[in-house]
Amino acid sequence: MSEQGSLSALLPLIFFMAVMVGISIFVRHKQAGKNFVGSYFIGNRELGGFVLAMTTVATYSSVSSFVGGPGMAYQVGFGWIYMAVVQVTAIFLVLGIFGKRVALLARKFNAVTVVDIIRERFKSDFLAAISAFVIVLFFCGTMTAQFVGGAKLFSAVTGYSYETGLILFGLVVVIYTSIGGFRAVALTDTCCALIMMAGIVLLLKYVLDAGGGYENIMLTIEKNNPEMLEPFSFGNMPWTIYFTQWLLVGICTIALPQSVVRGISYKDTHGLHDAMLIGTVVVGFMNIGINFTGILAHGVLPGSPADYGGVDNIIPTTIVTVMPKELVGLAIIGPLAASISTISGLLIVASSAIVKDVYLHYKEKNSQPVETSKLRILSMMTTAVIGGTVFIIALTPPSLIWLINMFAFGGLETAFFWTLLLGLFWKGANKFGAQLSMVGGTIIYCATQAAGFKILNLHQITIGITCSLILFLIGSYFGKKSDEETLNKFFG
Repeated sequence: MSEQGSLSALLPLIFFMAVMVGISIFVRHKQAGKNFVGSYFIGNRELGGFVLAMTTVATYSSVSSFVGGPGMAYQVGFGWIYMAVVQVTAIFLVLGIFGKRVALLARKFNAVTVVDIIRERFKSDFLAAISAFVIVLFFCGTMTAQFVGGAKLFSAVTGYSYETGLILFGLVVVIYTSIGGFRAVALTDTCCALIMMAGIVLLLKYVLDAGGGYENIMLTIEKNNPEMLEPFSFGNMPWTIYFTQWLLVGICTIALPQSVVRGISYKDTHGLHDAMLIGTVVVGFMNIGINFTGILAHGVLPGSPADYGGVDNIIPTTIVTVMPKELVGLAIIGPLAASISTISGLLIVASSAIVKDVYLHYKEKNSQPVETSKLRILSMMTTAVIGGTVFIIALTPPSLIWLINMFAFGGLETAFFWTLLLGLFWKGANKFGAQLSMVGGTIIYCATQAAGFKILNLHQITIGITCSLILFLIGSYFGKKSDEETLNKFFG
């Protein structure tokens, strides 16, 4: 790629990053004088339906959704879309099941984080501390995947080095998240979601044009790769993948802390209902659109993923192949926006886990006042340190980012699915059950991942989520029941 071509690909991204930083500075100025904890970590519960939908979608849709996912669709075919389409229900389910319940409880207890609600339900500082630790641990894994995926995409498309991409968008997302907090994250997420949709439409158009139209591409696939038209892809998409992926990226995602916390931040019930509908349509469009584009890439990239360096390189290669040089910079903003929005969303929740759920709770419990100015500096520094740490890890990039993402998803789901679902909807749930479930289930999940142990060749999420449930029920049976005051608060 020529230097001029590289520069033309770089300029739109630099402009986009400048807008993100500008939004964070504007939000910081507008939030001045308001309650810092409420404004920095949940945007003072002022999100409307459209912004709530977009920030939930953008945080849920990661770079693996735009790089690894369509790369797998290129390899497997329509079976990958049939598997991935379950994600369309994710936003509707998380807001529908937890949205209103979490919002009402958060206002009742003045909760700012998901961990606040867990602490109030189970009256356990130990469980709250473990929850915060699990959030930070697995969020760091997910953020690493986003940094790596975004930088690899940047390098492949623009011709600049991996490190240049990492510095450019990695440091910018850490800076604007640190400055603006949750409100800035929500607004920048909205911009990112809109850019993602525009990018999908743009890329799909040029893929169809370069491949000679939809009918011609489908005839090519039918002739050269007939297995791609079959749901099980002649054995490449066994039922085990369908089942475990429906758990990983569908049903169990309703309990991901980064999604549930959105329920604390919306303004009113009308906004929640709007977000459920808008979010479902948007995530459906993006999920099906980008994976469908991955399949249609066969019209311009014959062969197999190995010919292009693996599944993670299919979309970057497609962009470079079909897009005019002057539009390449616009095309990569979409996938990079997916990376940026996920990082910022996870970063602010991870920061709140340390500052609000551990440090501030300790100070309040010991009647030690904390000055707002000190808390503001500490929050911004914590956000920056977490982001900087992940940035350093990403300098030595691992491969197969979608596997890293799925590992982190599985860990968070194992830890929080039953703790939140049973804790908020079952009176019999108690402290010992929740502790046993979160600690034991997460350890078992990580151990089976490390050992490569599977049952019926199913992903380890099936082991983690099952053991987590069994441990929760055992602990709730043998442990001390929740006190009547707590049950009245949650179920009265």
